[in-house]
Amino acid sequence: MHEAFLSRALELATANVSSGGGPFGAVIVHDGEIVAACANQVTHANDPTAHAEIATIREACRKLDRFQLQGCEIYSSCEPCPMCLGAIYWAHLDRLYFAATREQAASAGFDDLFLYQQIALPLEQRSLPTQRIELHNTTRPFELWKQMPTRTEY
Repeated sequence: MHEAFLSRALELATANVSSGGGPFGAVIVHDGEIVAACANQVTHANDPTAHAEIATIREACRKLDRFQLQGCEIYSSCEPCPMCLGAIYWAHLDRLYFAATREQAASAGFDDLFLYQQIALPLEQRSLPTQRIELHNTTRPFELWKQMPTRTEY
């Protein structure tokens, strides 16, 4: 079964290249059935966050009418980038399967090593100038959140 789902992700990636898109595809499976399958839409949508995994998570959440995907697995044509890996964790997917490695992606010009390295650095050492500015009400949203008895935990 795993090979069939991963093959579908690779088919999406391959077809996407043929239509001018990026070489990435992803599939989310729930109870042995595909509930969402998307290819990378970065160039088609002019959206740098429209990676296959993100698009597939969004579609699965819409179809299942929930914001967490426990009980689901994701199959990606390639090892997810840091953004997508973060989204996979936030979505609470049960398991991740992927085909190509990040090194194989890097050989095609999709090198995420820089991002992995930047995340590990202290703010002042990152290549993107980053500065924290604390305001008098910086923590107010969190205080309200903690007091909200009807909040939806996630």
